[in-house]
Amino acid sequence: MRGMKWTAIEKFSIQGVNFLLGIVVARLLTPADYGLIGMLGIFFAISQTLIDSGFSNALIRKLDCTEKDYCTVFYFNIVVSAFCSFALFFASPLIALFFKQPVLEPITRVYCVNLFLGSLCGVQYAKLTRDVNFKPQAQVNFISALLSGLIGLLLAYLGYGVWALVWQSIAANVIRTVTMFAIVRWWPSLIFSKESFKELFGYGSKLMASGLLHTIYNELSTILIGSFYTPAALGNYSRGTSIANMPCSTFSGMVQRVTFPIFAKLQNDDERLIAVYRKYMRLTGMILCFMCVLLAFIAKPLVLILLTHKWIGAVIFLQVFSFAVMFDPLCTLNLNLLQIKGRSDLFLRLEVIKKTISIAMLLCAVPFGVLAICIMKVIYTQIAVAINTYYTGKLFGIGYLKQLRDFLPYLFYSVLACSICPVIRLLCHNNWIALVSGVMISTALYIVVLRFRKDNVYMEYISPIILRLRSSMKLACQKS
Repeated sequence: MRGMKWTAIEKFSIQGVNFLLGIVVARLLTPADYGLIGMLGIFFAISQTLIDSGFSNALIRKLDCTEKDYCTVFYFNIVVSAFCSFALFFASPLIALFFKQPVLEPITRVYCVNLFLGSLCGVQYAKLTRDVNFKPQAQVNFISALLSGLIGLLLAYLGYGVWALVWQSIAANVIRTVTMFAIVRWWPSLIFSKESFKELFGYGSKLMASGLLHTIYNELSTILIGSFYTPAALGNYSRGTSIANMPCSTFSGMVQRVTFPIFAKLQNDDERLIAVYRKYMRLTGMILCFMCVLLAFIAKPLVLILLTHKWIGAVIFLQVFSFAVMFDPLCTLNLNLLQIKGRSDLFLRLEVIKKTISIAMLLCAVPFGVLAICIMKVIYTQIAVAINTYYTGKLFGIGYLKQLRDFLPYLFYSVLACSICPVIRLLCHNNWIALVSGVMISTALYIVVLRFRKDNVYMEYISPIILRLRSSMKLACQKS
């Protein structure tokens, strides 16, 4: 719970800062500016996967890590990041030619600095995660998000356009690296062990291959949209899907980050491991289903208020994609179980099967437009859940149907509670009133449904928090 607390502080504070500053920057820039950065996504995502190579998870999972292990991973990350940076620097003319956007050549050459900067503090993050110590990470990431966001905002205001996003990203990595070394104070020794490398790479290499497949799939849609459609279409798609992904990446990332080292400590106690797993899964489903469904129902007034009418094209992508991302935690938590058990071979096998199916579906959807790509991802998510739960069903007896029985009731309750939002929208054309009243009434209805059903997870985790908040408010009112 301490890990959850600091991870929650980090995630929500950083997402809050990024969201608020990002909204202001998005008002100053255009969808095309974001589309240009989105075109580079696949190249940098693949590079990040190669730099990590599964070593972070290998360090977290290993029960007896030594200084030799940490130093070996540190120097490996630096060498690979330097190689990837130089490769992208010299490939920048080809990237610009492929997308028919000449400005991408100088952008890529500057942007590739991020790869080297980001590799310098990967081991520190792994060390802190092993110890379920998220307070320093929260401090570092919040400082970097705030300061770099202000830099990006200033540059956007001064008319730097897409370069505001480039320098904001570089500033974030510089600040993050400096503050991480200042707070953690871990410095590598001059050690590189072949034995350590072989041991960690034997586990991490399969995760790296899986990560490459996942990255290519995630970014392939960006390449295809950038190639067949306009930068503005890609910008709307990227902005809509990023907003839809925000609650999922925030909460599920928070849960995954805390649960992985905890699962690692329970790797030899299957009964307790699965009990903890199902509890986390139900808690994630209860919160995420409601957040994603609510976001889909209030998408239009939200976009119009925050981003203005020039981003209206992002609304439909936000709505559809919300129903795809809500099931991502199921996939992630199932794969975590395989990693904890050291079955990175099964992890890789599942990724090959899923990505073969998904890429075929994506190629079929591209000719029918950007919306068809979003709808395809909703369909693919269910296929991915079914495939990911196959081995957990075999190994632990919690297959697809059993996990859906834990998850689906919250989706039903969420749709029931949020169905009031379209009614409010029809009765009131003021975006602010429709947004605020829709959020408040839907949330109240969802809580009423959970209390009426006497949901175990709600009664154990959420109800005590609400009671404490209510008591604190009453006490504050009495003092005032």
